Amino acid sequence: MRKDIKVPKVSGVFMAVIHEYNDIYRTYDWNAYIINENESDLELVLILTEGYSGETRTSTLRKKIDVLPANGYAKIEMIPEELHQLNNQFKVTFYQGNQLYDKTYLFRKNTINERALQQVPLINKKGVVVR
Repeated sequence: MRKDIKVPKVSGVFMAVIHEYNDIYRTYDWNAYIINENESDLELVLILTEGYSGETRTSTLRKKIDVLPANGYAKIEMIPEELHQLNNQFKVTFYQGNQLYDKTYLFRKNTINERALQQVPLINKKGVVVR
């Protein structure tokens, strides 16, 4: 029964944690984004996020995006620096056309840092990317 379910591979959708300036608080924050490099919209995007390491676990946060446009992105949440020492996991489910997709993106502990910054496509800011 389970072998009959075909789960297609996700392509053109990835996560990034960007180190950017917050004009209101005049600080640099780490913000998580979902990025859609596809030529078609993503619909009903559901994202579950949590941090964990050993027995330490954060609460699970949920985010829904009705439509993530083609070649677009959306901010998910801020990730405080004290959570960088945890594995930060993003479970993403969405529709593209009539097909359901599902993928888990994992930022391993201590990988969100200034030494790992690279240019993030579409956003044109520096961040840590997981595909």
